[in-house]
Amino acid sequence: MGIRDIPVRQAPSPHKSTNPLGRVFDEFLRFCQSRSLFILHYCTGCGAIELPPAMTSRFDMERLGIQPMVSPRQADILLVTGYVSVKTLKRVILTYEQMPAPKYVIGICSCTVNGGMYWQSYATAKKLNDYLPVDLYIAGCMPRPEAVIAGMRDLRRNIERGTANAWRDYFLRYDHYLGNQQRLFGETWQTPVDVIAEAKHYNLLGKETQGEHTARLARHQKPLEALTLNLELREQPTLLK
Repeated sequence: MGIRDIPVRQAPSPHKSTNPLGRVFDEFLRFCQSRSLFILHYCTGCGAIELPPAMTSRFDMERLGIQPMVSPRQADILLVTGYVSVKTLKRVILTYEQMPAPKYVIGICSCTVNGGMYWQSYATAKKLNDYLPVDLYIAGCMPRPEAVIAGMRDLRRNIERGTANAWRDYFLRYDHYLGNQQRLFGETWQTPVDVIAEAKHYNLLGKETQGEHTARLARHQKPLEALTLNLELREQPTLLK
């Protein structure tokens, strides 16, 4: 099964229901979702050192209903913890695109905001939200576990209120994000995820979903090919008696 064949989770409708019972159900659904979140922590830099104390017994992030996950296919939150090099950003984008919607991005440390202490480096991506929609920044060098927990609480409240919708922007303005990615990686840049098909699936195909940069992607994009294993049989040497 390829990445394109894996079914994606249906996102809740962005339109408010006029049925009072429907609104109550939507509120209950958002409440449950905000209390059951799996995080995928992409440890790009030094900010990751503050995650173990935030997760373990002293601060106990799991008491908020938040716990680690090892696969993007089951993750709700992508934590980017520190500076992001141009090479690493490719993997961050690929990881994000494989996550099912609704999905959320948190940038931890000042490096994700403006490059931090590496802002002069040619190899550092300065602003994470130029390439991905970021729901929350937790600034600092490095932020303490208390700040991480406070940020998680803010995200939970936004999910419960129905205002944590930055993930929709990636579908509605995909041509904008893809253009920034192509300027950094080259016009032949591609991932195996069909973002435009997902935008249609979620009914989020906007005026800025397709444009100049998606047309450029279509010219260079190659279909996924199955990996093959070629075995070469060789004759065993004859032993001299």
